[in-house]
Amino acid sequence: MRNFFVVAAIAAFLEPAAAEQAPPASSAGAQLTHKMNAYVGCINRLSARSYESRDRYFSWAAKSGPTGKERIIYGTYTIYDTSDCKTSVAAANAADPHDAELEAAANAYVAAVTTLEPLLKEADDYYSQENYKDDKMVKGKALHPRLVAAWDAFASADKALRAGVEAINDKRAAEQLAAIEASEGRKSHYYVEALMIQAKRVLRAQQADKPDIDAITQALNEYETTVKATEDASGKDGDVKLGSMFIGSAKSFLTTAKQLMRRVRDKVPYSSGEKMMLGNAGSGWMVEGSPARLMRDYNQLVDGYNRGARI
Repeated sequence: MRNFFVVAAIAAFLEPAAAEQAPPASSAGAQLTHKMNAYVGCINRLSARSYESRDRYFSWAAKSGPTGKERIIYGTYTIYDTSDCKTSVAAANAADPHDAELEAAANAYVAAVTTLEPLLKEADDYYSQENYKDDKMVKGKALHPRLVAAWDAFASADKALRAGVEAINDKRAAEQLAAIEASEGRKSHYYVEALMIQAKRVLRAQQADKPDIDAITQALNEYETTVKATEDASGKDGDVKLGSMFIGSAKSFLTTAKQLMRRVRDKVPYSSGEKMMLGNAGSGWMVEGSPARLMRDYNQLVDGYNRGARI
């Protein structure tokens, strides 16, 4: 059974979590998996923190930039070292099988994230040392357009790389599901794989730039049907008994996805307390029916899949 890698994307820039699969029997499949692992590794390590750094900055700074008159100045976050990502992408791009578009997207990602890293370090030093108190925010104002440009370039590169990775993963997942159905029929193994594919569809529908309630509702209905079928098939007629963690995580994701859908559909605003939690990295998951909670529950579903639903 393949392993789904977790991407902890955050609310403001929710992108579908990238997933990777175990290599097919062919050496070409194994080589492709090796390449994909390099790309997914960069996304998993660097993307969430890059977006969090921007959210942290704009939690106190206006879109037009800091003035020095802000009541609270938080600064920004730094990101992890990018050298491993750069090295692994270079090696992956040099290896077969080649995909010019995907490799270009990976290079653009590396260029964007390696530009962002030192700039965030410079900004973090400036704000953490409170140098704005000495220069009347002169450097802060000068850093602002550079930060915005770097974040915009990163967001664009991240989106393109994820799209390329996911297109390949979607194709491989569909092929594997068809092969399972052909060889085993629709039993626990089939439903588990189908459930993971459909969970990602729900995530993507709700993370769209302009969420479509009809599309979200359809994805939710299909996912809910598969959750029930998975639970019903578990242990039936000698079939594999699935782990309770996995089933529980599948239902929790469904609950949160419905809550978020209703927030969007019914235009339910967040309270002031919820807004505070959503603005703090690591706290947004505590808000029911929030994008951060949805991502947390999706990642727990992935963890349940990896730990408790192995067949």
